[in-house]
Amino acid sequence: MSNIKKVVLAYSGGLDTSVIAKWLQTVHECEVVTFTADIGQGDEVEAARAKAIAMGITETHIEDLREEFVTDFVFPMFRANAVYEGEYLLGTSIARPLIAKRLVEIARETGAHAISHGATGKGNDQVRFELGAYALSPEIQIIAPWREWELNSREKLMAFCEKHAIPVERKIDGKSPYSMDANLLHISYEGNLIEDPATEPEESMWLWSTAPEEAPDQPIYIDLTYQRGDIVAINGAALSPAEVLSTLNRLAGEHGVGRADIVENRYVGMKSRGCYETPGGTVMLKAHRAIESLTLDRELAHLKDELMPRYACLIYNGYWWSPERQALQALIDRSQQYVNGLVRLKLFKGNVIIVGRSSEDSLFDGQVATFGDDVGAYEQSDAAGFIKLSALRLRLAAQKGRK
Repeated sequence: MSNIKKVVLAYSGGLDTSVIAKWLQTVHECEVVTFTADIGQGDEVEAARAKAIAMGITETHIEDLREEFVTDFVFPMFRANAVYEGEYLLGTSIARPLIAKRLVEIARETGAHAISHGATGKGNDQVRFELGAYALSPEIQIIAPWREWELNSREKLMAFCEKHAIPVERKIDGKSPYSMDANLLHISYEGNLIEDPATEPEESMWLWSTAPEEAPDQPIYIDLTYQRGDIVAINGAALSPAEVLSTLNRLAGEHGVGRADIVENRYVGMKSRGCYETPGGTVMLKAHRAIESLTLDRELAHLKDELMPRYACLIYNGYWWSPERQALQALIDRSQQYVNGLVRLKLFKGNVIIVGRSSEDSLFDGQVATFGDDVGAYEQSDAAGFIKLSALRLRLAAQKGRK
């Protein structure tokens, strides 16, 4: 790495990346360019610039990527109804390819030959950042401090900060905070008390949602308008993708929607316990499946369901820029041509309840589905031959005494 003169660092302004910035300057003796992405994490991103400048960094990049994040990453993922291991809505995973993309783009723009990130050597994010970077810039060099340095504890990090006069925000009670990651789609919590999978999270940990038992005693009704699989309006008001997600986060969070407590299988091989709040995403998943139930052909819907776990794993494991994910996305996007219409739902004490759906592209035919008179739309007697043909192999096997 001795040939690296300039590196672009994914910089949040927090403890870890502030230490990394100074460590790159002092150990690798290279110029550091910081990149801070505003993807809806809720922090004051300009504070990161001030902190970087205070450490002698002269080139800082801060970008508002909220609309790009939702338009080009979150919405395409939700067209697939992607869920990892049945529970995780991939809130952290889906943000990493966008950050990797901008890291390598800024490296090109600034003449840097390397990028750096604050992901640890035990986590998934190192894989996601680096797979994305290599896919988009094959010759890029990567510095991953957590795999190189010996600052492998909070105490050592604090000592480094004291030595180099890096300001540190501490909790009043002196305890280390949860490790948190936030963006417009979710906020995650790891570490501290919840490292023990048997320990219930403390209520004060949750930041985005009301406890279901404390949520309003009256439900709220919401109408979501879909075009080609994406929400374009809430209660009749047209909104941008980022505005859609922000609005749903607020409404669903107020009604206790979106909490998850998961033990997941990391790509690097270990199990990890994490807690997540994904209020808007929880609503989006339920509503999207509702509009698809009305507008998608049966076999196409079933095919999507078969492919979804593979698609979700590709995102979780960092393969957003892979040819297989892109091919799957083309199929998924093609399937959304007629996913148009309106879904009505209510939020009540942690629940998302579908109460209605309608579409001009609906495949639901009341005359066919009715339990009343068929009026010639469906001949019930035809079902006898259908069943006998479907049972032929079963009857033949039974005749041979097979079970």
